[in-house]
Amino acid sequence: MSQEPLNTQAKERRPEWAAFGIAAILVAIAAVILVDASRLREVSGYSPVGPGTVPMAIGVILLLLAGWTVIAAIRGDFPERERQELPPVIWIVGGLAAQMLLLNIAGFSIATGVLFAATAAGFGKRRLWVSLPVGIVLCLVVWLIFAGLLQLSLPAGPIERLFQ
Repeated sequence: MSQEPLNTQAKERRPEWAAFGIAAILVAIAAVILVDASRLREVSGYSPVGPGTVPMAIGVILLLLAGWTVIAAIRGDFPERERQELPPVIWIVGGLAAQMLLLNIAGFSIATGVLFAATAAGFGKRRLWVSLPVGIVLCLVVWLIFAGLLQLSLPAGPIERLFQ
């Protein structure tokens, strides 16, 4: 019966620096929420619950989550992460940027169709000549449902104006 040395069995525990970054972001968001909630005027009346109660609770919960994240980072309680592939992220972020830039110019269907095609490319479907028209048609259907049936205002472009 052979035993492996203890140093190969026990993993070296190091702090997870990414988790510290996430905890810092949680603290920053909690601080913004708590400062904003503290500026809300308290309504005195029959109920102790006012407009600042829920934002205060959310801020406190975010602070607790930040503390929990720091403790988990120090302990090294996070699972092994897979290697991040950069090209899919670039496709999706580029699609989001294109949608934001095109939304008021080209309308909802074209802008969101571009996002659809870029996301499909990020997931490996690089035939943009197929995914772009499919995305535009699907987004036009969504626009027709939201703008036509639900009477919600979404940016209209040349394609949407054909249906107005």
